[in-house]
Amino acid sequence: MRSMQWLGLSLTAVFLLLSWGCTSTQAPSNPAPLSAANLNLIFVVSEDLAYQAPGDINPTTANLSSQGLQRALLMATFLQQSVLGTQNVTGVYALEPMTHLQTTSNYPDMVAIETIQQFAILNQITLSSDMTGGTPYTGNNYPVNASYSSGSVPSGVAVPSPFCPTCQGLDFNDAGGDNEALVTGIVQANVPGFYVFSAPWETTRALLANINSLEAYNLALPASYKSPNHIYAISITPSGSASLVTFNSNVNPPSTYPVLPPPALVSTPCTLPTPASIQVTGGVNGAVVPAGANINETLYIVRHAEAHPQGFWSDNNYVGAGQWRALDLPNALLGKISPQQVWSVDPAQFSQGTVSASGDQYWSTAAPPLTVAPYAIANSLPYQLVSSFQLSDQNVGQETSDFFFTGGKFSNQKVLLGWAYVQNTQTINALLLSYFPNGGVVPTAPVWSPLDYDSMWTVTLDAQGNLTADFTQCEGINSAALPATPPQF
Repeated sequence: MRSMQWLGLSLTAVFLLLSWGCTSTQAPSNPAPLSAANLNLIFVVSEDLAYQAPGDINPTTANLSSQGLQRALLMATFLQQSVLGTQNVTGVYALEPMTHLQTTSNYPDMVAIETIQQFAILNQITLSSDMTGGTPYTGNNYPVNASYSSGSVPSGVAVPSPFCPTCQGLDFNDAGGDNEALVTGIVQANVPGFYVFSAPWETTRALLANINSLEAYNLALPASYKSPNHIYAISITPSGSASLVTFNSNVNPPSTYPVLPPPALVSTPCTLPTPASIQVTGGVNGAVVPAGANINETLYIVRHAEAHPQGFWSDNNYVGAGQWRALDLPNALLGKISPQQVWSVDPAQFSQGTVSASGDQYWSTAAPPLTVAPYAIANSLPYQLVSSFQLSDQNVGQETSDFFFTGGKFSNQKVLLGWAYVQNTQTINALLLSYFPNGGVVPTAPVWSPLDYDSMWTVTLDAQGNLTADFTQCEGINSAALPATPPQF
């Protein structure tokens, strides 16, 4: 009898030991979601070459790898559900990429804005549906603030005039304490909600410490970098009491490029309203190859993804449907183009969109660079930003043409450019005009429809600088077939 009792006790002990062992390997529990009644400053640590998880950053381009992009997509769901408790975000702020240049090639830090994009479009924003304050429309996205303050414009970057204080992002070097000015302004306004910041550990650590000191919160802050899975929140009650809340998503992403969830996107034939293929040869019909023209260059120009679900509705970030296009771009363009590098506009630029309930009407230009970012990531390509002039310049077509087609920088190169549809046409027309300095019959580019997100220009300069501008190809992604809500990961 005793032996049977001993056996029963032994089996119980083994069961408890095994149960304890299983429990100890489970992911640690997280705090409850933050309260919408509090003012919550939420810090998502983006990765860079200095602080990262192994395999998340491409060491050559300083951009996310496919694994790093997978982490960003999965982190977005955790942030929305477990940190915000599915509540809508109040503001999203990301690193100004040109304030943090990495490697000897000076690649801008796009990782912070790439890290927060999926989260941004899991939220919603209501804006008027046109420039004149029409019927409000709620879109499946949220603007990402990444523009410069007056004290943080890097050398060589076009200075905006005026600045956009309502769309300011974070400066890697915190020039003039502009990061603290941004956050203390939010604290002093004392509007409850969720304010999410995405920046590398160096910037996040300094900002946490300085806010802790300036506001005299006396919080025990993290002493060192933990992982990109850690999210830190300073939660401030209506009475002004602050606490530090730490979350850990425990994300373990695969190393492959993300596969979009159903419904599957089916390639569709091009439906260009006005296809065109324009050839200009020096010495023919009065054409002259411009002095300094590049040679053996191909520039593929695409428009940003879906950003205007109704009328001129826009906050300069693409909407949920646009995320399907952006993430599918490496698949859609497979076999159609073969670029060696990718370029787009600096998202720290800003332009006028439609009006929010709070009266904001200027937004950081996030849509074009975020559209082509997945293509650069999937193909491990160098990714650079045009920052020496602005899309809002009156002569932006000529500036873009000069930048990409003269001076030799892009000779013998194939380049993918993410741009905006109006400026695309202006660029082609400026380039065509440059071949006719003495006048004559100058060919013109067809108008790019505001409803067309799929078309693509392929501009080629041959060994003598002769020009072919082809407007017959497309990505092959049907806008009408894209879901209005973003893909879920």
